[in-house]
Amino acid sequence: MNVITTFKEKKREKRLKYEKSVLREISLKSLKERVKQYFGSSKLTSSLILQSGIEEACYDIAIEAYLLGAHFSRFGFYGESVESVKDRCKKEEKHLIDTLYNFLLYWGKGTESVYNESLYYLCEQYVESWWMEGFRKGERRHKLRLH
Repeated sequence: MNVITTFKEKKREKRLKYEKSVLREISLKSLKERVKQYFGSSKLTSSLILQSGIEEACYDIAIEAYLLGAHFSRFGFYGESVESVKDRCKKEEKHLIDTLYNFLLYWGKGTESVYNESLYYLCEQYVESWWMEGFRKGERRHKLRLH
């Protein structure tokens, strides 16, 4: 008797396989360094980052942004500019930025209210840097035919 699979299942399996292969290129050390680089040097977030839960939330957002960039890198491989590819996933990227921003505001207990705009820009730069790294690595994987 044959097992019947749907296209949704096959597509999901293929996506998970690709994500696993792409995630092998991220190290925990680079995640920690990037969190310290963006949030550890600022006086408004340095006290927040000392809590492990907040640091782990930053890791989660970084991984999601990295995977988003890697997923959309195929458009760059086929000739689209980075700006037009970013426009394709603007909604998802904005969601990641807002999630991290709101998380930091909530766990900061309002102490950052004076610096809300600068905190948002920090979150935006953090997500954008991980998206760009995922995009570059994904584009390289497509060139090497590792997708």
